[in-house]
Amino acid sequence: MIGVAAVSAQKGANFSGTWELDKSKSQLPQRQADSIKSSTWIVTQDGNQITVEQKTEYAEGAGGPGGGRGRGAGMGGPMTVKLDGSETTTDTGRGKTVSKAKWLSAGALEITSVTSGEFNGNAFTRTSTEHFELADGGKTLKVLRKSEGRNGPQESTWVLTKK
Repeated sequence: MIGVAAVSAQKGANFSGTWELDKSKSQLPQRQADSIKSSTWIVTQDGNQITVEQKTEYAEGAGGPGGGRGRGAGMGGPMTVKLDGSETTTDTGRGKTVSKAKWLSAGALEITSVTSGEFNGNAFTRTSTEHFELADGGKTLKVLRKSEGRNGPQESTWVLTKK
């Protein structure tokens, strides 16, 4: 049964590469779009796991996370998730994130994460789903992000081109 899961994981698309945000094609909340100067995603993937590191440069005075430095998709570093459908647990410093990847038809990958913790003395839970798919013969990475947390539901579409 483990062999079947490993073979299934390898049948999906390979999202590896360095990707640059194309703000003109992306659909980001206006406040977020205004604050981002540039964003580069470094994705590494093998038959067992995918790691996504997001490095974002913020516009002057935008006050983005990390004072204009990059951050990982896991809000404090790179996000690594197993591709066999099992849960991956990460300590984020603010709490715990439990993530799970699922291959969809046509090689798309869906990663669901639930982060629980405490911020400024208040308990919180944030649920997010990221839907990864390749387009334009592998030259474009599209990521649909949906999240629900203390700020209510949010949705964005990130369109990134391969460097």
